[in-house]
Amino acid sequence: MQPKFLPALAAALVAVLLAAPSEAAFETRAKAAYVVDQTTDTVLLTKNAEQPIPPASMSKLMTLNMLFEALRDGRVTLETQFSVSSKAMAMGGSTMFLTERDRPTVEDLIRGIIVQSGNDACVVVAEGLAGSEEAFARLMTERAKALGMENSTFANASGWPHPNQRMSVKDLALLAERLIEVFPEYYGYFREEEFDFDGRAPDNRFNRNKLLKLGIGADGLKTGHTSEAGYGIVGSALQGGRRVTFVISGLENDTQRAEEGERIINWAFRQFVQRQVLREGERLAEADVWMGEIEQVGLVAPKDVEILLPAVVRGEVAAEVQFRNPILAPIDKGEELGELVISRPEMEPLRVPLVAERAVARGGLVPRLRTATEVLFRLGKEAAGL
Repeated sequence: MQPKFLPALAAALVAVLLAAPSEAAFETRAKAAYVVDQTTDTVLLTKNAEQPIPPASMSKLMTLNMLFEALRDGRVTLETQFSVSSKAMAMGGSTMFLTERDRPTVEDLIRGIIVQSGNDACVVVAEGLAGSEEAFARLMTERAKALGMENSTFANASGWPHPNQRMSVKDLALLAERLIEVFPEYYGYFREEEFDFDGRAPDNRFNRNKLLKLGIGADGLKTGHTSEAGYGIVGSALQGGRRVTFVISGLENDTQRAEEGERIINWAFRQFVQRQVLREGERLAEADVWMGEIEQVGLVAPKDVEILLPAVVRGEVAAEVQFRNPILAPIDKGEELGELVISRPEMEPLRVPLVAERAVARGGLVPRLRTATEVLFRLGKEAAGL
């Protein structure tokens, strides 16, 4: 790879940073945390993020993912009715108070899982989709691995305490991002503040996500609590076109959980700035072409690029183009030939693919002779130690 420095771009980024207000480092009381700006795919905070921990009811998001996939595939509809087994009816903890006489619809169960955190509803979904909760848990684990959730295993559909019920906060964040992006038609259920199936649970009809009422853009996803796990939440908020998704776990009570969630949302939106640094088709470099009809091809951004930056400079910003040089023809228009690497202080580098500005066909005799001459010249210089 041949690097090329772009001082003009780096200077522009520094100017953006210097124009912004100062940033304070964020310290969370959570035992594990993961915060990501979903709009720009930028990780803002990580703490014990890949450690498998008891997810409590936050793991119900995986049950919902399996149900949403069944809806997408046409295996069920929102009007499909499921039966309620004696096992489901006997579930303790938070429930919808389902009985074996009930035939709740898929939509009832979605709302019961999200708003009422219904353990009984999760068992109904598991048995309705896989025949048994044990089989469903195996499918959940397999599906999680396929989706890149490397630190997740499931023993049940509800998050009921079990030594094999484990997820990392990073996996929970990946799952939340998937639910938001892949199933937008169902994401609105997470904003519902109240649901009471058939009027049976007046004391368990309110969503435990207190952030929904604060007017800070919070619109999901799921809280969780057990004595082993403590209090946690998978949350997301949208402000001004930017979405931030976060997971925190291991807090002492529901008040602390709500306070920490609000602090994270305010910090993430106020202490970082989003800026456009590239436009689609903007040329950043030229690569030499061997055996082509032309001698050089431009490297351009395939789309507009917006990046998230700390609100104040705490180090240098560097921008660098990397690509192999020369490049052998033929070359397709839009073919990825290199990348732009933007190093940001206190954040992971951003890597933007760069593509060919135009197609380059393989040349005739003259370009081939020219390439052969260049190769011989370079070999000669290397042999002479020049």
